Amino acid sequence: MALTWLWDAAGLDLWVMTQLGSPQGFALQHTWWLEKVLHQGGRQLAWAVLAGLALMVWRPLGGFRRLPRQLRTEMLLGVLLALVLISTAKHFSLTSCPWDLQQFGGVATYRSHWAWGVPDGGAGKCFPGGHASAALAFLAVPLSLLAVHDAGQRRAGWLALAAVLLAGLVLGAAQTLRGAHYPSHTLWTGLMCWSAALLNHWLWHLRRKR
Repeated sequence: MALTWLWDAAGLDLWVMTQLGSPQGFALQHTWWLEKVLHQGGRQLAWAVLAGLALMVWRPLGGFRRLPRQLRTEMLLGVLLALVLISTAKHFSLTSCPWDLQQFGGVATYRSHWAWGVPDGGAGKCFPGGHASAALAFLAVPLSLLAVHDAGQRRAGWLALAAVLLAGLVLGAAQTLRGAHYPSHTLWTGLMCWSAALLNHWLWHLRRKR
């Protein structure tokens, strides 16, 4: 949270976007590998992984067979909770995308992300990063694995954590390069998804203690 404040206070979001954009917009916005592969393809892959995780709850395969069904359910619900949180936040967000700013040919005015409830004159609904959440929502999976006592499952948890964070950074960076999101949106998305994962894990922990 402190890092998001420092980043915002330094004005780094707007500085980064001015390096990538111009009054004519963002040159990389419709680049094939950013728009088709990482944006559209990444979203489709995330839905496929989510469907696979749901299948593992009822028909576990491979390493998932060694996990209790309750733990597999915790993973799935943690991912869904994060997705709902991000989607809800975006729905009520007054923050517009960088490509909507006046500096880049749009109509919006830049506002600090800490200026909650202040409209910027644009369409809004661009905070936090929905695309980055396609990966970062899965933070609930490694968290569940890291909390168990089995050393092998914890190792799998660390590998899963690294994979989720890397995927989130790649998807978030792709959207930043396209002008769709500020760099800090990926950080905010990660914090919110991690918070959702922690809340979900805590609730399941309370349930198991009954």
